Amino acid sequence: MEPSQEPTVTGYHHALKELNAWLAKATTDELKQKSNGTRWTNEELLFHMVFGYMVVRALLPMVRGISRLPRPWQKAFAAGLNAATGPFDVVNYWGSRAASTVYNRHRMGRKLDKTIKALTRRLEHETPSALARSMPFPTRWDPFFKPEMTLADVYAYGTDHFNFHATQLSLRPPDSTTLSSP
Repeated sequence: MEPSQEPTVTGYHHALKELNAWLAKATTDELKQKSNGTRWTNEELLFHMVFGYMVVRALLPMVRGISRLPRPWQKAFAAGLNAATGPFDVVNYWGSRAASTVYNRHRMGRKLDKTIKALTRRLEHETPSALARSMPFPTRWDPFFKPEMTLADVYAYGTDHFNFHATQLSLRPPDSTTLSSP
């Protein structure tokens, strides 16, 4: 693995430890409580944080494909996605609510573990030129989408998204001994 990829993988593993610590520590009542600054409960928000990594897996082939198109087409694609922000927000909200009933506290840790393993395997095989491929992104969809994102940026997005939403949980933070254990 390239040294520049290590922070991304380290972020993945820290997020997994943090998620598992919250899931082990939180009571059912705490998971049903509202989060801070979102309309989701803590459990729904935890799933949404896992979903960010699932989105990365979907975005990777999109960046590989769209980045090969002529530049005006790339910009038109991003503009079209930006125009669809309203419907995206509705699906994003209700999708996370519904999916958290399937990937609940008993399943979301395994889902994140599986997703992170797949992302790490794929990242280990990426070449520097592949990681440098880029395309315009719909910046209205997410605060962590930049106007132009490389494949390396997309790999790192899941952790940025996870860390941001972690601050919105109304759960007590996991203690540092839980996070530092192997």
